[in-house]
Amino acid sequence: MSSDHIPIAAPQLGAAERDRVAAVLESGMIADGPEVRGFEREFADYCGADHGVATSNGTTALHAALHALGVGPGDRVLTTPFTFIATANAVAFAGAEVDFVDIDPRTYNIDPDALEARLRAGERVDAVIAVHLYGLPADMTRLAELAEEYDFLLVEDAAQAHGADVEGRRVGSLGDAACFSFYPTKNMTTSEGGMITTTRADVAERAARFVDHGRVSGYEHAEVGHNFRMTSIAAAIGRVQLERLPEFTRARQANAAALTEYLEDSPVTTPYTPPDRTHVFHQYTVACDGIERDALKSYLDAKGIATGVYYPKPVHEQPAYEHLAVSAPVAEEAAERVLSLPVHPGLSEADVERVGTAVANYAEVAR
Repeated sequence: MSSDHIPIAAPQLGAAERDRVAAVLESGMIADGPEVRGFEREFADYCGADHGVATSNGTTALHAALHALGVGPGDRVLTTPFTFIATANAVAFAGAEVDFVDIDPRTYNIDPDALEARLRAGERVDAVIAVHLYGLPADMTRLAELAEEYDFLLVEDAAQAHGADVEGRRVGSLGDAACFSFYPTKNMTTSEGGMITTTRADVAERAARFVDHGRVSGYEHAEVGHNFRMTSIAAAIGRVQLERLPEFTRARQANAAALTEYLEDSPVTTPYTPPDRTHVFHQYTVACDGIERDALKSYLDAKGIATGVYYPKPVHEQPAYEHLAVSAPVAEEAAERVLSLPVHPGLSEADVERVGTAVANYAEVAR
């Protein structure tokens, strides 16, 4: 990339994607069709899941997955407050009640200990949505154990974690259902799009029906559904991007390793990866300890280095959800301290060096 400006994200699209889209356009089958079915199969296989259901975006994937699992009015769903608001909104769309569990201060994912304490206290939970934030899987081993012991559904919000794994098993195969986003800033893209993966045939069947107007066949509709379908044009892009995903992941991980080396002696806390998990670095997120986060952000902006604050206000403090009585001090503190640095595959070695040395130099002066 190497330019005066280093963006926080840069979709990697090239001739292969253009050629695949051109072939779809030439075929005339540009809506839902065989190209989408092919993408569903290939993405499910990649995740180690039995079924894939493509959708129009990550939010509709979450909504459809919850519906397919039977989550609805009268049900109670717990998730993390440190996530994009779509995670909570999907619960509301399904008609269920959402509440929040605080996060682990090292991983920024839902804290299994905090969840277990509430379960032991007798709190009713029908489902838990575990968000794999920034590309790091949540502690799915513990969460799956709790799901079995306390009999709740476990859903993965894997919108930022394409290809990440827990103990060698890829996300997308670790819960009752998993949901992915293919927004342009994600680890792979379809321009806009989403995917549900599951090992449960009944969930896949119901999700596929729900995203297509509740259609069983032709003009027979078994239930009220939505038009959440993916187009063949989006699927064509996705199939090429899936082929390139291992390459993208290696670049992200290499860039992250280099950034960590540059920041080894700085006062910022670099990302933590537990030994049983693989991080795919949708974001490289540091915590600003002893330095002012917003001052560092302004300093980097002035040097042409884009950064991101994901997320400056936890979901339970958003106007749409602030009526809930939620205690999440760890999430609230993280929201004030974290800053995401460029880590995407479009970075050159010179770009990574520029980012790493800029942060290290500022941090040292500020300290």
